[in-house]
Amino acid sequence: MKLVIAADHAGFPLKEEVRGYLERLGHEVIDLGAYNTEPSDYADFAEAVGKALAAGRAERGILICGSGVGVNVAANKMPGVRASMCHDSYSAHQGVEHDDMNVLVMGARIIGTALAFELVSSFLNARFQKQEERFVRRLNKVKAIEARNMPEAAKVESHTVK
Repeated sequence: MKLVIAADHAGFPLKEEVRGYLERLGHEVIDLGAYNTEPSDYADFAEAVGKALAAGRAERGILICGSGVGVNVAANKMPGVRASMCHDSYSAHQGVEHDDMNVLVMGARIIGTALAFELVSSFLNARFQKQEERFVRRLNKVKAIEARNMPEAAKVESHTVK
């Protein structure tokens, strides 16, 4: 799978470990920074991931900051992004299966490397259950909210799932 990954300075060390893990699994990874632990702003990385997804550069994204909260809030301001912070494997796969989550968010100061690898695997192995009418109906309602409140979202993706 083609993925984008980014983190602020607090998430940089975990991002490096996750990026290496993804590459060992055979995924194509686009690293959008940070590239060191010098202080940086989480919002810049969330926006970069959102823009990369909107441009079709990757299927899914991974964002990491200290707590996960900052990049999660910022990422969800981007059209077409359905990001969620997950620190348990159930949420990491269920978010994809039921809600078509396309960005996994993790807090580097909250979880360790082993759990991060487990979450990434759960996220990447999950598929949206589009055969389930209730999940499609709910997702379409979310996309309609986005379209009403974020007009540029219409340019990013279709607002109905079939």
